Amino acid sequence: MEYLTVGKYAETEYIVNKSRFIGCCKPVSTAEEAVGFINSVRAKHREATHNVYAYAVRYPEYSRYSDDGEPQGTAGQPTLDVIKKSGLTDVCIVVTRYFGGILLGAGGLVRAYSHSAGLAVEAAGIVKMGLCEVFEAESDYSRYERLEKLIVSCGGTVESTDFSAHVRIVFRIHADKSEIMHKRLADMSYGELIAVKVGEKYDICV
Repeated sequence: MEYLTVGKYAETEYIVNKSRFIGCCKPVSTAEEAVGFINSVRAKHREATHNVYAYAVRYPEYSRYSDDGEPQGTAGQPTLDVIKKSGLTDVCIVVTRYFGGILLGAGGLVRAYSHSAGLAVEAAGIVKMGLCEVFEAESDYSRYERLEKLIVSCGGTVESTDFSAHVRIVFRIHADKSEIMHKRLADMSYGELIAVKVGEKYDICV
């Protein structure tokens, strides 16, 4: 199963009618991680007028937002709408506002928070995540380099390599590419080398 999230942490700034809006966006995997990120931004901008947030996580499926003192429906919900309309999950956005002395009105606030959240998402970059299978393979030293090249050529990523009596490689590869990897591995080693599945994780689709 594939899903969309953001690729990295990003921070942007937007000024309207002297109010300064700072959008911070970060990939997260749990609600607890999102809350930790929100608290870190609040601590950094403790003098700000508002620290509005919204987040959505994939498992268990859950989303939450806060207006943090702004009029109801003008800040947190528009920020969450940016997440939902972009089809994102496992993401948290915090929009910090330093009030500039000029009231923006309800419509102006909605536009400002939506725009700031959108800028942060754009800067963080949207990526597609796909399910990867994690494998472990053991090889003698004479075939180690060919094994590593085969993994990379099939779209896999080596996670760790242990050099002892033999070379043990742990790698991940997208589930839809594992079948061809197994076939090419068997062809290369005349059936002597095998990759044993040891787990699963999500990674960026390329």
